[in-house]
Amino acid sequence: MKMERVYREVLWGVLENKTQEFKQLELSKLCNLSLSTVNYALKPLERMNAIEKMRFGLRVVDPKKILLYWASIRNLEKEVIYQTYLDEPVARIESEVPGNSVFTAYSAFKFKFGNTPSDYGEVIVYGNREDFTRRFGNEKVQVRPNLIVLGLDSHLARFKVAPIAQIFVDLWNLRAWYARDFLKKLEEIIDGILE
Repeated sequence: MKMERVYREVLWGVLENKTQEFKQLELSKLCNLSLSTVNYALKPLERMNAIEKMRFGLRVVDPKKILLYWASIRNLEKEVIYQTYLDEPVARIESEVPGNSVFTAYSAFKFKFGNTPSDYGEVIVYGNREDFTRRFGNEKVQVRPNLIVLGLDSHLARFKVAPIAQIFVDLWNLRAWYARDFLKKLEEIIDGILE
């Protein structure tokens, strides 16, 4: 969903660059979206008092509301473009992922923060289907997949590891029991950043 690029950019600015104010035109260029799409994406955030509109721009009032709103509208299953089961440990799968992929969820947490709150059994990345088919062959889904690839958009492609907000909304939408452990720890980290 194109609107999610706006939420990703705003939250990346707030959580990782300490930016509170944004210009719609700038967001439009950074996200490669029309100004009307950017404004449409911002409407629900304004309604819930998560942002405050200013002349030609906006100020983030409550980033946590934006994060939770985005997590609640995210449809991760719709983004899956490739999945397979590999009889290998997750660390090995991570090392074999094509270089132009962007890690999210558990692997991203590990790479960004240097540890994990729990063991995990699947690797989730953003990437291009052809790259994964070429490297790992056709999908094998008789067994629960442990390599899940989500469609990579040009806005996210500039990262090697997903931004904190993207990791959060992806973890929010995962079913595995250990997703809750990661989510709880990530929420503590985010709360620390926002203090």
